[in-house]
Amino acid sequence: MRIDIISIFPEYLSALDISLIGKARTDGLLDIRVHDLRDFTFDRHRTVDDTPYGGGAGMVMKPEPWALAIEHILEEVDSRPRLLVPTPSGAVFSQGHAQRLSQDDHLIFACGRYEGIDERFFEWATNVCDVELVSLGDYVLNGGEVAALAMIEAVGRLVPGVVGNPDSLVEESHSDGLLEYPVYTKPSQWRGAQVPEILLSGDHGKIAAWRHEQQLMRTQQRRPDLLS
Repeated sequence: MRIDIISIFPEYLSALDISLIGKARTDGLLDIRVHDLRDFTFDRHRTVDDTPYGGGAGMVMKPEPWALAIEHILEEVDSRPRLLVPTPSGAVFSQGHAQRLSQDDHLIFACGRYEGIDERFFEWATNVCDVELVSLGDYVLNGGEVAALAMIEAVGRLVPGVVGNPDSLVEESHSDGLLEYPVYTKPSQWRGAQVPEILLSGDHGKIAAWRHEQQLMRTQQRRPDLLS
């Protein structure tokens, strides 16, 4: 999978060099490329924003640098990529999104800042990309980089070979619509707290039933909206 990220703070994406995503890059499973949006400007100040038409606070990102950055990326590929734009006004990102996107060959993340990107850019981009506006949740961040990091990790870990044991992806929270059951490790007794006896029984059928019951209880307590 190829992932391109466009940002005015490319150093923000250095976290992609570590942990499993960094190893996947080294192993060639993920081809991640970070682009500085200011490289696609032509004035000495490398300007990427201007005041909004109609007035109001803040600045709006100009469409031309974004279009040039996309065109630069498209010169290197033959397929039609998916353009993901992290924004509070987008659809809320979910595990289902991550699973679907992990099947794509090429993703581009446009990490906006300030009051957002000129709307005309999105209209133009639909001619060359499949555009999706996505949000981490109902809150506002300073820019799209944090959201892009989270989404890339959520998607990248589902690419075959990135996570060493693929079975560990099956029983995670949201993989089946429920939250994950509680987990324990050695020692069996710690500071007066005991591991549930069922997990020490060796009866895998009863353990599976207990874990499913725990999933239902935890989901009811923490995320009852998921049970529907």
